[in-house]
Amino acid sequence: MSPGSVAVAVIDDADTHPWDLFELAIVCAVFGKAQPDLADPWYDLRLCGSRAGATRAGFGFVLDTRYGLADLPKADTVIVPSVPDECVEGDRELDPELIDALREASAAGARMVSLCNGAFALAAAGILDGRRATAHWVHTATLARRYPRVRVDDSVLYVDDGDVLTSAGVTAGLDLCLHLVRRDLGATVANQLARRMVVPAHRPGGQAQFVDLSVPACDDDSLGPVLEWATAHLDQPLTVEDLARRAGMSTRTFFRRLHSATGTTPLRWLLGQRLARAQSLLESTNLSIDQVGQYSGLGTGTNLRRHFTAHVGVPPSDYRRAFQQSRPEH
Repeated sequence: MSPGSVAVAVIDDADTHPWDLFELAIVCAVFGKAQPDLADPWYDLRLCGSRAGATRAGFGFVLDTRYGLADLPKADTVIVPSVPDECVEGDRELDPELIDALREASAAGARMVSLCNGAFALAAAGILDGRRATAHWVHTATLARRYPRVRVDDSVLYVDDGDVLTSAGVTAGLDLCLHLVRRDLGATVANQLARRMVVPAHRPGGQAQFVDLSVPACDDDSLGPVLEWATAHLDQPLTVEDLARRAGMSTRTFFRRLHSATGTTPLRWLLGQRLARAQSLLESTNLSIDQVGQYSGLGTGTNLRRHFTAHVGVPPSDYRRAFQQSRPEH
């Protein structure tokens, strides 16, 4: 299975922010380095500037953009990492050639993706009209005001709307990029890539963008051992009370600390981990659906089908057909 080509719209801007460079680097790190032991072929990454050649990326960095904006519509996936702040506030117009290229790429069937305030470029091209989308929470109010036809959600890490995906800022961009790998090449590949990058393998898009800073600071390391233990025992019945007891906390304290650290509840965190385990088992083993349900902690095959279809979007049997790798049962 080939994941196809990824074209990145690199906007010429000498006054870019450090985090804009970070988001661009995320895209290059995830899609630009071949991983032949994980999937071969890997993605074909193309940096597309206002014109083919050198593009200023700020802080003295100049990128060798071998492709121009006219190459965006030729790609399978188009990513806009960010746009200048002046374009966000409306003090400066986005390059009309960029907007036209994005519209053409969308019309040609490309998967359209934005990181952080790159959503403003997709919105300007009309690609987000009538769709749910997000951006960094600092910019979501402006996005909603300038583009009222976009259904802006300022609370989530990223939004997967099928052929159009948007993310919040900075590390949420990495979450979305790994989510794309998960969609294209499966949970096993995405998890192994995340381990190489030393980042969490899967943060669901519905997690909160930021935590409640009014909660007193705590030693988050106190959660690490119990969460690691939980992921190693997903096939066992686990309750919030069990996890709290193992962490040496009251149920209320454990709930509060986990929600503060992850933006989600213990039960939703457990469900997410179990679904990720089920995905990996479906991809890499020949276990029956009932056995996958058992080993992932989702119970019966019927319960697995219900949760898997609701959260992943396809029944487990269809997912297996799409991602099954011929490996012995284990």
